[in-house]
Amino acid sequence: MITEPIVIPERTGHQHRYSGLLGLRGKLRTRLPASCGPTLLCFAVTCALGLQIWHTVGVGGFDLGIFDQGVRSYARFELPRSAIKNVHHEFPPLVSLLGDHFSPVLALPAPLYWVWDDPRTLIIAQSALFAAGTPVVRRIALRCFTHAVPAARDRVAFLAAFSYAVGWPLLSAARNGFHEVAFAVPLTLLMLERGLARRYGAVCVCAALLCLTKEDLGLVVGMYGAVLLWRNRRGGGGRARLTGAALLVLGPAMVAMTVGVLIPAMGGPRQYYWSYGQLGADFAGLAQRAVTDPGAFLAVAFGTPVKAGLILWLVATLLFLPLGAATSLCALPLIAERVLSDNPNHWSVIHHYDAFAWPVLLTAAVETAARVHRAARGKGRALRRRVAVGGVCAVALSAVVACCFGLVALVTPHRWVPSARGQNLAEAADRVPDGATVEADNNVAVRLTARTRTMILDAVPRGADYVVLQSAETTFPFTAPAQLKQRQELLLAHGYRRIWARGEAVLLCRVDRSAVVPGTRVLGPDSTPVKDAPDASLGRNLFTG
Repeated sequence: MITEPIVIPERTGHQHRYSGLLGLRGKLRTRLPASCGPTLLCFAVTCALGLQIWHTVGVGGFDLGIFDQGVRSYARFELPRSAIKNVHHEFPPLVSLLGDHFSPVLALPAPLYWVWDDPRTLIIAQSALFAAGTPVVRRIALRCFTHAVPAARDRVAFLAAFSYAVGWPLLSAARNGFHEVAFAVPLTLLMLERGLARRYGAVCVCAALLCLTKEDLGLVVGMYGAVLLWRNRRGGGGRARLTGAALLVLGPAMVAMTVGVLIPAMGGPRQYYWSYGQLGADFAGLAQRAVTDPGAFLAVAFGTPVKAGLILWLVATLLFLPLGAATSLCALPLIAERVLSDNPNHWSVIHHYDAFAWPVLLTAAVETAARVHRAARGKGRALRRRVAVGGVCAVALSAVVACCFGLVALVTPHRWVPSARGQNLAEAADRVPDGATVEADNNVAVRLTARTRTMILDAVPRGADYVVLQSAETTFPFTAPAQLKQRQELLLAHGYRRIWARGEAVLLCRVDRSAVVPGTRVLGPDSTPVKDAPDASLGRNLFTG
């Protein structure tokens, strides 16, 4: 059959412009949802959760107030210091937060305080950093599924980005204010993605920034070096092996230097965060125990059901896919730090700790899924369908867990309404004059950091000008409302006067400076740091803390 060739007539300038607009609109329809939709979703969801917990007076001076004071110090071109941290743990007054956790990367948000001097700046910044990881996840999926047809590859990339955007670890972190994890998540993702792209210079830059994000992340860097060496063990990747060897050595070396030299140089107490007493008194003792009695590590790691539940939860919520990729080894130091710890605060999944491992576990899950999909090619439509169904199930499971970890709260009206206790505390805080020294209930302390010298109310009186407290509910670090009532009575009997009260919330003002409250301690250069004793009720449930 002979057909005439199709001749497309020339278009006029108006037709060219019209067709160009149609083409642009078509491109926007097809590309914007894939590239921007999950990113905007991630930002909107995490930011809304952070602002919700702020609005309901549920975010504390520990830890948002600490980071707010530290970043505000950076904004004034000073070392990062926090009265909340130093006073509560009785560090000498001039110890900076770099002597607590070595996180100089926290200087980067400081210019934002020149625009808006408010703790919510950090909530928004953290959401933006989390959202910045979304297109990186999409690129990781596209690189892993290069064998797939373009349509399938785009669908997988979208689903991976969506799973990341509503990942329950990010939602938990958003509900806990702000932490160094805000930088750790996108930097870890970028390091892994640049490794897949064989851009090893960029890998090294990301690894260096991770080491400046938190002192223990050098262990993740070192483990990724081991992964690069393993993947290129059969030759053909000289730069990869060189980069892997460098990261394997320099990552742990940076940890040792930071913990042993830099943190003490900034005034931090040695071994302050050591919580591995069951395995050794220090790192040297732990290393010796690893050689002489490796079984002890397994006994500690799995001796408590909650710890085993933590490990199971981390991999089960991704349908165990991370276990099929070497990349998952990068999460091993992060998980080991928690399950080997004596501190039960590290064992539950309601804090921000899981977000450190989330980029690694999700990337490993995508890599495993890509390998399974590749193996299913040419083995029949039924097998390919089962693989597709498994991927959809993984995404669905992620969405269901995300609903339990905060998405439902966002669309529940009463979850946006502060309690009477919260409203009263916020009003009491508003009545504290600017520039005053104040001891405040942990849940309202962060509302005062921008305009007062703020400390949290704890077991030791500090002689502040004002005290904001409530005795209706237990609040950190107290263990019973009766303790708060006793503190109020003690202050009223020794130089303080109640100047405002509503419900169980009160604002006290120090009117007699000659009166000394029994037990008052004011910090000096020779102050001895103290540690919080974990509540004995912790560590019994994976979803409480």
